[in-house]
Amino acid sequence: MPIFNEEEQLRIRRAIEDAERHTSGQIRVCIEKNCNEEVLDRAAKYFHQLDMHKTKLRNGVLIYVATVDRKFAIIGDRGINKTVPANFWDDAKEDMLNHFKYGDVVEGIVTGLKIAGDHLQKYFPHEANATNELSDDIAFMDGE
Repeated sequence: MPIFNEEEQLRIRRAIEDAERHTSGQIRVCIEKNCNEEVLDRAAKYFHQLDMHKTKLRNGVLIYVATVDRKFAIIGDRGINKTVPANFWDDAKEDMLNHFKYGDVVEGIVTGLKIAGDHLQKYFPHEANATNELSDDIAFMDGE
């Protein structure tokens, strides 16, 4: 059985598209059931596996969620981390966690995407001739 049904996947994809409409930042969502290592290490592994470090402005953002283990992380690439304050993702994580606590994973992800897009546009505004450098599809991982 898939983690999200088609309607839920479409909702997440649309939230990615909406978030990227106002920023040059490139956002991806990575989902798996289990995370058998430290969550930031796992997110960083997939960040590189998905080639998110290859964007022109180094402004990729990954929202990683392990649904069964109930772990998640938001990580940004070098271009973001050297530009934004240290607590940049705190409110997004807090709002996401509030939805996750009640089992509403999709709403949590959509909320995180909206906040990420809003935050990124302040530092990485949308460029008129920008191309979408990364897929907006959810990356579903099997784990190892």
